Amino acid sequence: MANLDIKQRIVGRVPLQSLTEEYELYTFPNGIRLAHKQVTNTRIAHCGIMLDVGSRDETPDQQGLAHFWEHMAFKGTEKRRSHHIINSLERVGGELNAYTTKEKICFHASVLDEHFAKAADLLTDITFNSVFPEKQIERERNVILEEMAMYRDSPEDSIQDDFDAMLFEDHSLGYNILGTTETVSSFTKADLRAFIDANLDTSRIVFSSVSRFPMQKVIRIVSRFLADIPAKAVNRERIHPGAYHPRIQTVRRELTQVQCALGKPAYALDSEKRLPFFVLVNLLGGPGMNSRFNIALREKHGFVYAIDANYTPYIDSGFFGVYFGTEQKHLDKSLSLIMKEFKKVREQPLTTSQLHYTKGQIMGQLAMSEESNSSFMLMMAKSLLDTETVEPLQQIFEKIQQMTSRQLQDIAQEMFDENQFSILTYLPEE
Repeated sequence: MANLDIKQRIVGRVPLQSLTEEYELYTFPNGIRLAHKQVTNTRIAHCGIMLDVGSRDETPDQQGLAHFWEHMAFKGTEKRRSHHIINSLERVGGELNAYTTKEKICFHASVLDEHFAKAADLLTDITFNSVFPEKQIERERNVILEEMAMYRDSPEDSIQDDFDAMLFEDHSLGYNILGTTETVSSFTKADLRAFIDANLDTSRIVFSSVSRFPMQKVIRIVSRFLADIPAKAVNRERIHPGAYHPRIQTVRRELTQVQCALGKPAYALDSEKRLPFFVLVNLLGGPGMNSRFNIALREKHGFVYAIDANYTPYIDSGFFGVYFGTEQKHLDKSLSLIMKEFKKVREQPLTTSQLHYTKGQIMGQLAMSEESNSSFMLMMAKSLLDTETVEPLQQIFEKIQQMTSRQLQDIAQEMFDENQFSILTYLPEE
């Protein structure tokens, strides 16, 4: 095991106004980074291993393989069988979970802090030492095919996958994270090994944790499991999405309510317009009941039960979408009301009071999201992989406070041109 000089190895420590926002960063010789935030008033430890690998890193015949790897990591390692993995943390009251996105795979756990070492050991084991038993591959293949069928039977879920494919046509950002029936049915152990070998880079891995332990103790514990992982580098280049062309598509499905999605590609993670656009999207269709779409379509007219807008930035592109369900007779009117709200933010700058309340709402939402230690742990890892830093909340607030009505209106005029929107509609079968 490497001899660790803790003081020399702490390569990043961000001085913030509040000690509860402080995080520290340590890099192992193999390139794996450890990010930790100490919160002294909790007995729960949250930790996770996040890899900069996702469904966009698949080839056409690999669609769903990143998600398949996430599932198979729980099915056995060199020293643990599947039931040992499942029971290891559950029997001491902990939780073990994982997820796959377009650009990330994450294995994470929450436990009483006295079991932190057990969690770190288990997470490292399933990430780096999975053996992918053949029998388990066949079982999990069937589980994922059932998962895919469940999503297909849920039109409000499947329309999001189909809309991704529509916006990013013939590009891996448009791939369904679950894959296709054909690809999932074909995966072998050799496919899993080849995918991992082509994409696993230890410099693009972050172990993130939040607990009451000081950084030095976390380093001592985690180094027992991560320090001796062999360094590995891959020469992988993510392909930028091609030119975007708006499309309008209607699909007949066996359902009773119309489902509709509209949107377009949006700003990438490194864009200076990312945060102002996020504020605009939150104003129009965020989680608040006072969002403009909710007021216009639900409160005033009763056309929808729920409508939301979301914005997801990627490393080289982004996604903006609006989703709602309604009766077929209200579809055209609903779309007209949505376009009316887009027109308002394009043509009418926010008043001083509107701007003030818009800023206050988004800052409150961001602050509440950071109240969750588990969410902060996951955000910290993703932020380090995407931007090489964890931006302090106060710094984000300062950027929001500096936004002007003119700035937001300029972005609205750039992003909310109704002629540039793609629209996908599920209509009931005739």
